[in-house]
Formats: sequence, structure tokens, C-alpha cells
Amino acid sequence: MTAVDLASWLGLRVPVLQAPMAGVQDGRLALAVAAAGGLGALPTATLGVPALREALNELRACGQPYNLNFFCHRPPVPDAAREHAWRETLATYYREADLDPAGVPAGAGRQPFDEMLAGVVEAFRPPVVSFHFGLPEPALLARVRAAGAKVLASATTVAEAQWLEARGVDAVIAQGLEAGGHRGHFLDDDLSRQLGTLALVPQVVAAVRVPVIAAGGIGDRRGVEAALALGAAAVQVGTAFLLCDEATTGPVHRSALTGRLQGIDPSHTAITNLFTGRPARGLVNRLMRERGPLDPTAPAFPLAGAALVPLRAHAEARGRADFTPLWAGQRADACRPGPAGDLVRQLAGLDPPR
Repeated sequence: MTAVDLASWLGLRVPVLQAPMAGVQDGRLALAVAAAGGLGALPTATLGVPALREALNELRACGQPYNLNFFCHRPPVPDAAREHAWRETLATYYREADLDPAGVPAGAGRQPFDEMLAGVVEAFRPPVVSFHFGLPEPALLARVRAAGAKVLASATTVAEAQWLEARGVDAVIAQGLEAGGHRGHFLDDDLSRQLGTLALVPQVVAAVRVPVIAAGGIGDRRGVEAALALGAAAVQVGTAFLLCDEATTGPVHRSALTGRLQGIDPSHTAITNLFTGRPARGLVNRLMRERGPLDPTAPAFPLAGAALVPLRAHAEARGRADFTPLWAGQRADACRPGPAGDLVRQLAGLDPPR
């Protein structure tokens, strides 16, 4: 399937998908991308059902295609001993901030796709549904299909792409190692088996029959052209949208991306599990430098994040990002302030670069 074919199949004017980015966007970014002819996405992992329904009412009213994104992780069993050990690891930071770790409640903070969310899909019938961390159980996936949604899912290896195709996804999002945010791996936790976008995309294209969407390290028209030349039928872009007017990226995150935050180099990213318990790429900050980006003592996803909430709030109130997950890929240099629609048109080659 060519880029023109995939765009037409999805009801788009351009083969540009906005990556769903929990914590730095709401429906406004998705609406702006959709209005420009791309596929806007709404992440659901951190939204309660009332907020999700409100956002979906707005998206449905726009009359343009959109993507509703879900996580498919298996909620972990809480481990009190591991949680205690993790808070002991952070004890120095609690003392520095004059905070009591015993007063910090535990919490998950990420909602996987379940019966309740399947009911939301059935009620709103989104044109596209995408999944991260694999797929839901077959009965839930069947309900999504019965609601008429086209199904996309992320793969970080050829084996994952083939696994997804065998289970009937309509297109595979090939997530290269350059991508910001959480890695979408689900068959193998070995990060050394994951490839960069330029290596991953042509291998996935050769291994599956469904359309392939390239993601990771794409921030301008040259990146789009390179992905299409490798056989991708579309691209998915996330990091480049972080400074757009419609994004909800917080003040310290915006300052970090523009090189205006002391101690943060926007060109320096690493894959870390410190903030949620699952590997994700972000700008290197104090916690990552001092603890090392990957720590086996961190509680399982998404439990690691609860212990960092008060430390993050304390630091951000002082204009620092010591404990903030500054999710970003390796093209943070592509971030520019301005309307998201302008970025979509530039990625599609319709407007000159900013």
C-alpha cells in the first residue's frame, strides 16, 4: 500500500499520524492535526472515563478521522517489599526536600484496555484504534473490530510485527529506538534486540503484508521522505509536536526542550525505567544521571511513578526538572512553537520549513 493509498484508506489528506502522548496533550492537539489533514490521536492511559467521553464528544463533532490509543500492559501485583526498597533508594532526595516518604500513597496511574474501555469504543465508534504493548485479549479485540475501527499497533521488532499481523491488525507502527516515550515492546524485554527506524522499517516492510507506519526520529520533511523511501506507507510523529500551541507540555518540559533549563541538554536523551518502571526515552535529568537511567529495583510498570510524585512537584515548583519525565525522542531539535497544523503541512511538504 502506498502513502496515497493508506491516507485515502484512513480518510486523511496527508500520510502523517500524530503519536499519542499521555501527559502532554489532550483532545486539542488531536483536533488540530485532524483539521490539517493528518490523523490526530488521543491517549487514554491517564484519562478517567468522564474526561475521555468529553474529549471524544469533541473529536466526533469535528467530522475528521482520529485515533483512540490504549495501553495493553498487564497490571502488576503490588509488591510492598519492592516498593519499600524503591523509596529507600530515593530517601536522600526525600530528605533533601524535607518530605516524608511514608506519607506518599502508592498508585498505578496507567489504565490498560479493559471491558469498561471496550464499552467506550462501542459507544463512540472511533474510526481508528491503536494499541501499545501488544494487543488486548481476543474477546476485547473482537469488540473493537465489531465497532468498525481500523486497528493499528506498535512493534519494535520484526517478530512483534509478524505477531501483530497474525492477529489481524490493519497496519503496524514500526517504532524505532529513536522514538520518545515508552517503548512498545511486548514479546521481549531485551532492548539490545530493538533497532533504529532506518534499520527496522525496511525489515518490517519485507516481513509483513499489511501497511507499515514508521515512527521514531522523524521530525521534518526529510525524515518523512526517508521513511517513505524505505517502504513505509505513512509516518507517526510525536516529539516534534511537543512545543506546539495545542500541546499541554508543562513549563519545565518546554524550557528543557528549548535548552533554557539549567542542567538539561535537549540533544541528550536516554532510555530509562526510573519514572514508570518501564523503559521510555526522555531527556537526561538529575535523577537519570545520579541513579543511572535503568534501575532493576524500580517497581514494575506503572508503579514506580507514585514515589516520585512529591519529589517532582517540589522540584517543579522551583523551576527544576530533576524528577520530571521529560519524554522526547532523538529529534528534539525539530520542536518549534506554533500551530500543530503548520507542522503537519510542513511534514507533508505542503508548507516551507519553519
